[in-house]
Amino acid sequence: MTETDEPREYEVVVVGGGPAGLQTALYTTRLGHDTALVDRGGGRAAMMLDTHNVIGVTEDVSGNEFLETARGQLEDYGTDIHRDFVTDAERLDDGRFRLVGNEGEFVADRVVLGVGFNDERPDPPLPRTGKGLHYCLHCDAYMFVDESVYVMGHSDSAAYVAMIMLNFTDEVDLLLRGDEPTWSDETDELVRAHPVDIVESEISGMTKRDDGWLESFEFEDGTVREYKGGFAMYGSNYNTTLFEALDVELNDDETVPVDDHGRTNVDGVFAVGDITPGHNQIPVAMGKGAKAGIAIHMELREFPKSLDEIRAEGAVSVDDVPGISPGLLDKAKQFNESHADD
Repeated sequence: MTETDEPREYEVVVVGGGPAGLQTALYTTRLGHDTALVDRGGGRAAMMLDTHNVIGVTEDVSGNEFLETARGQLEDYGTDIHRDFVTDAERLDDGRFRLVGNEGEFVADRVVLGVGFNDERPDPPLPRTGKGLHYCLHCDAYMFVDESVYVMGHSDSAAYVAMIMLNFTDEVDLLLRGDEPTWSDETDELVRAHPVDIVESEISGMTKRDDGWLESFEFEDGTVREYKGGFAMYGSNYNTTLFEALDVELNDDETVPVDDHGRTNVDGVFAVGDITPGHNQIPVAMGKGAKAGIAIHMELREFPKSLDEIRAEGAVSVDDVPGISPGLLDKAKQFNESHADD
């Protein structure tokens, strides 16, 4: 950004182009608020080879296709989409927020951060994500019904995921990969009371099928075990930089505590999606985004005026309505005209 460039001003700036951020921006835009979506690209949803558990979206839709369709919808409604990486944020003296990206700056009345987390990847050898390496139990367990499955990890979470997978198959291996278990004594007693095979040896090699899917792992003890696929359970690295810059409180696990509509402890700052506590699922993230979008509309909408405002300023004139900005008004008219015969 050069010294002559002015920050772009919006009522709402959403940082993060995953399902939660996209859904928030869709709601705030359609509810009449000038909205920008700032997305650096990538993310967990973009890695999906297939989309699962989203009603109305078939499994042959990839994550990138899902996101691309959503971005096209937002642009049709009037959202400004910027490809940028926001590196800093601050609250201005007038109560608004300034966001600094690599390519530009943004000023907003409300900020929505849907920046998620990055899964901690185990060391190779590993199959490709989505073709034998998976991170979402509730998304992908269905594809492993009656198949041989592994769970990588040595924590309580890994042990519990291995036991949960027994609901879907009778062939579950828990791969420690040479690490000592870090789960509790109670979990140790529990997991050893279930038909889960705990494999201590490290992985030394891997074979894949012609289509790229995992076929088997070879272990340092010389054994070879075949798998359809499995889950890596090594934790998550949450993207908390912007929350810290805005003095937003964090939980001990680095998730962001929010109320039922995504509000953080800082007025005007919302958090949505995987950065907040709860299930990391596309439909869940979309629901969080929708609720945040509605809450922001309730805070920012121009009408109805309060009785105190009417008494102080007088009745609302017909010249003062509609409350939607001219730019979004034109976009809405174009959209509705183009869909008039649908």
